[in-house]
Amino acid sequence: LDEGVEWGNHPAGGCSRGRRAKSRGMGKTKKGPLPPVEAKPGLTQTEDILNSILPPREWTEDGQLWVQYVSSTPATRLDVITLQERLDQQLQQRQARETGICPVREELYAQCFDELIRQVTINCAERGLLLLRVRDEMRMTIMAYQTLYESSIAFGMRKALQTEQGKSDMEARIQQLESERKELERQVAEWRTKCEAVEKREGERRVGEEKKHGEEVAYLNRANKQLKQQLDKFLAPEKK
Repeated sequence: LDEGVEWGNHPAGGCSRGRRAKSRGMGKTKKGPLPPVEAKPGLTQTEDILNSILPPREWTEDGQLWVQYVSSTPATRLDVITLQERLDQQLQQRQARETGICPVREELYAQCFDELIRQVTINCAERGLLLLRVRDEMRMTIMAYQTLYESSIAFGMRKALQTEQGKSDMEARIQQLESERKELERQVAEWRTKCEAVEKREGERRVGEEKKHGEEVAYLNRANKQLKQQLDKFLAPEKK
C-alpha cells in the first residue's frame, strides 16, 4: 500500500529493457548511511535528499523501465488533514487492531510517518534528515524488541516442555510412591492382625495359667493345712 506517501504524477520512462528495475518496499528501512547529497542534473538539492530518504519506485512496462520519484510539492494544511482522514480510513478498512501488536497498523503508521518526513524535508532538509534518523532508530528498537520477544517465546516454550516433562516424571514418581504406600499399609494391617491374634492367644494362655496356678496354690494350701493338723495332732500329748 503506497497511498501514505505522495508520489509524482508523471513517472519518467524510456529506459531500455536491459536495465533491471529494482523493487523497493515502502516499509523497509534503508540500510547503511545515506548517499552524499549531490546536485544531479535536473534535480534540486531538496529533491535529491527526498530521493535519498524515499527511493524512487521502478517497474518495467512494455519493455521499458519506468521510474517514479517522490513528490516535492509542499504540503498544505488541507493535505495534512486529508492524510489524517486517509489514515483513519485505511485503519478502519483494513481492520487494524487498536491495541497490541498489529502488522497492518504498524505498516500504515510507517507510511504516514514517511509522508510526514517528506513534508518536513521539503520545508527544512536538516529537520527531515533528523526525523529520518529518529525513524530508523525507532525501527531498530522495535526490531530489537521483536527479537527479544521471539527469544522469550522460545525460552518460554522450552521451559514449558521441560516443565511438562518434569510433571510427567513427578506423576510417575507419585504413582510409584502411592503404590508403595498402599503396600506398606497392607503390611501394617496384616501385622496388626497377627499382633492382635498373638495378644489374644497369649491372653487366653495367661488366664489359663493363672487359673491353673490358683488351683495349685489352693490345693497346696489345703494339703499344707491338713498336714499341719496331722502334725499338731501327732505332737499333742495324749490325755490321761
